[in-house]
Amino acid sequence: MLDFRVFVLLFGVITPVYSACSQGRTKHELRGAWIATVSNIDWPKSSSRTTSQNQADLISLLDTLASQTINAVFFQVRPVGDAFYASTIEPWSQYLTGTQGHAPSPSWDPLQFLITEAHKRSIEVHAWINPYRAKSGSTTTTGLAANHMAKAFTAHAHAYGNNLWMDPGSTDVQNRCNDVVMDIVRRYDVDGIHMDDYFYPYPTSASFPDTSTYNAYKNGGGTLAIADWRRDNVNKQIERLSNNIHQAKPWVKFGISPFGIWKSGQPSGVTGTSSVDALYADSRLWLQKGWLDYIAPQLYWVIDGPQSFTKLLDWWSDPAQNPLHKHVYAGLADYRILENNWSVNEILHQIQITQIRTSHDVWGAIHFSAKDVETNVHGLFTTLKSSVYKNPSVLPAFSFRSGVPAPAAPRVTASGATLDWSGSNKDNVRSWAVYQSTATTCQLVKVLGPATTSYAVPGTGDYVVTAVNRLGAETDGNTVTISTVVG
Repeated sequence: MLDFRVFVLLFGVITPVYSACSQGRTKHELRGAWIATVSNIDWPKSSSRTTSQNQADLISLLDTLASQTINAVFFQVRPVGDAFYASTIEPWSQYLTGTQGHAPSPSWDPLQFLITEAHKRSIEVHAWINPYRAKSGSTTTTGLAANHMAKAFTAHAHAYGNNLWMDPGSTDVQNRCNDVVMDIVRRYDVDGIHMDDYFYPYPTSASFPDTSTYNAYKNGGGTLAIADWRRDNVNKQIERLSNNIHQAKPWVKFGISPFGIWKSGQPSGVTGTSSVDALYADSRLWLQKGWLDYIAPQLYWVIDGPQSFTKLLDWWSDPAQNPLHKHVYAGLADYRILENNWSVNEILHQIQITQIRTSHDVWGAIHFSAKDVETNVHGLFTTLKSSVYKNPSVLPAFSFRSGVPAPAAPRVTASGATLDWSGSNKDNVRSWAVYQSTATTCQLVKVLGPATTSYAVPGTGDYVVTAVNRLGAETDGNTVTISTVVG
């Protein structure tokens, strides 16, 4: 590709540096990490940490994530019908304070704190909720706060396997989930609402005990078989949430991370649990109907195994499954490096596979989980930073969404080796992207939060700063030449 300055000399026009950058595909990519709070997997480190310790831990985690070029976090704010934020609907989480319903002291709001600090670092925050799980590792209501959903709707709280589970067929349970989601969307500056693979629970040898709600449905004239009725319950909830979220705030994305196999045998040769049959989660339908902005199937298998990572990724991103070209992100199992003795090269190669599938609407990956990023498990992120994550990345554009005005292009000046655009309009800006063009390279060198309006450049060359809005739309920018850098 022609260097920017050569392009100008040959053709006599000013082309923005960012549009000519040879970095190519990987400058627009979601690089995410799940922050699991259930059982204190990632954060808080324990339920006995003080407020100051928890805040310091979050700052340290975000600093590490940013240094590894992670640009989105999926923060579990409702693991078991509880809250990691100040809610008037549900109780404070036991994983935060040790006792469900007890507020942290000194008082603080982890979700608000995370949003503020993440946005400073140009990291998106998606609030991750579990819609129906009421208690993990126990089947009783012992220890639940009075306003917990299993206490409020006792008739619809069921012991199943090792957990307590709410009945997705209950209107009360459905309404509670909707109220929780919309409370978060309206009161917090989240970038997305996210759910993982837990809808109806993973099956045991026993049938899920929802006979009462199913019989009520049948007595009311319903004609669906129980499996179709269960799927319909979840489908209606997903559609409802999608409509309500997008109506309230057009820039908030809605995404799901389903179990990686939609149905055993699809694609051909891949067998395993069918989420559409076992969990009654018809995630392919949600994608086809356009209710989701992104899907992040949990592709926790190796490339060359019987549940092939590559075959499954290609199936999920095929237009037959994704006719509306929504974003597909690969869920990556970093945890298997320790638990299953995977080589770090397995994750490296999986990311390389995602990066050559832009035409298939594959726009990044999400790492499970944040602690593996934080500890750089077996040097994984040392490997990634030397190759596939060498440069930062701008979040990809949601071109199929509207309702968010484009930001104004910043006007950049230079003083010595420092770029400045403090006089620029910040309306609708989620981040600033800084591009550098030299005689031999053209690359994205930094992505900055919206409050930052200056940057000390790393070297000489031509620089452009663009503005990026909340749906990833990116502006042009004026070129500033830095000819001398001292120090």
